[in-house]
Amino acid sequence: VQLVESGGGSVQAGGSLKLSCAASGRISDACGMGWFRQAPGKERELVASNIVRDGGPRYADSVKGRFTISQDNAKNTVYLQMNSLKPEDTSMYYCATARVVYGRRCVRADFDRWGQGTRVTVSS
Repeated sequence: VQLVESGGGSVQAGGSLKLSCAASGRISDACGMGWFRQAPGKERELVASNIVRDGGPRYADSVKGRFTISQDNAKNTVYLQMNSLKPEDTSMYYCATARVVYGRRCVRADFDRWGQGTRVTVSS
């Protein structure tokens, strides 16, 4: 599966952006879909995920209430709606798929396919 992100850009604090991630394969076959971000000098952070066994999306505390992950399985596309953006949201954002696992919930380490990333810059 290849993943291609789009929708990044530069916005002022308080603004919104919607990221898209188009997959070349069936995202409904994946154990989960996720959005990560990585700022220079920092570790890659899982900010939002849709994992099959979770029964609903999960978010990092830093984005809860502001970001929304959604997916359109017919289009094999995952979205990240980002509202009320803050300068600390500035980062490269990556889409990822989690490989299928058996007998357990897939976890962060199971995300093994990545897009090239799209840059988000939020100015104060």
